[in-house]
Amino acid sequence: MIQTLRAGTVLGAFAIFTLALIPVQWTLLKLGSRHARTFPRWYHRQVCKLFNLKVHTRGHVADERGVLIVSNHVSWLDIPALSAIAPLSFVAKKDVEDWPFVGLLAGLQRSVFVDRERKSSAHGTSNEIMDRLARGDHVVLFAEGTSSDGNRVLPFKSSLLGAAKPGKRQAEAPPLYVQTFAVAYTQLHGLPIGRALRPRVAWYGDMELLSHAWQVLKGGPIDAHVIIGEPVLLDRFADRKELTRHVESQIRHDFLHVLRRGNLRNFEAQLPQSIASKNTLCDSDGLKLDSNRTAD
Repeated sequence: MIQTLRAGTVLGAFAIFTLALIPVQWTLLKLGSRHARTFPRWYHRQVCKLFNLKVHTRGHVADERGVLIVSNHVSWLDIPALSAIAPLSFVAKKDVEDWPFVGLLAGLQRSVFVDRERKSSAHGTSNEIMDRLARGDHVVLFAEGTSSDGNRVLPFKSSLLGAAKPGKRQAEAPPLYVQTFAVAYTQLHGLPIGRALRPRVAWYGDMELLSHAWQVLKGGPIDAHVIIGEPVLLDRFADRKELTRHVESQIRHDFLHVLRRGNLRNFEAQLPQSIASKNTLCDSDGLKLDSNRTAD
């Protein structure tokens, strides 16, 4: 009963909060304000607090203009968790645009919608992603093409990364970078989530979104860990297949290490001191910030 009451309160607060702020983001977009990029980050940080989702990070998102962020995909919780880390936009499948309410929020966050059923649209999608990167955006691509059960990283689809690595670029084009996010959910109510329970947080297969969200909100505090890889120049990779091998190997390595060690603190204990010293510090809300930066 208490869990149901809590979930209902959180869901109601989320609806009121979100509906009140939709006109704000819509106005920022219409005015072409630079805050249209950063406002969603503030919004998602508040959503994480509301959902009792604690996001822990190691590393930080690059300051370089134009960064493609490649990530594994576990749950709809990935969206607020990752969006709270930095100003981001996402690459989403075309039909998400038509989902009630969710499609509206995705559009307001300036998502790039991809029609995977029409090969003829691939060129236009590639142009849009490259244009966004050239303008300095940080764009997130879930390279598995779907979400997993939270216990593994699925094989990456090089065709999805082809939009960000379309071939030769003009010599005068600005340098673009790729970075990896490895996302893992490790604790529920402060206790380790084992292999059998992790699918309670993961949203995959034919799970219905609303019922899954309701169960997650009833479940209590969740800890998410995000390992952020070092930025690498996109031009370093000869083609999309080489790029795919690099990001998949990096994400799979970081993801498995976090799951095997249970949390970032144990993961960091295995790192050389020179690397561990670069770790981020945790603020009072559980969202970690770079030690030489301040929160917005």
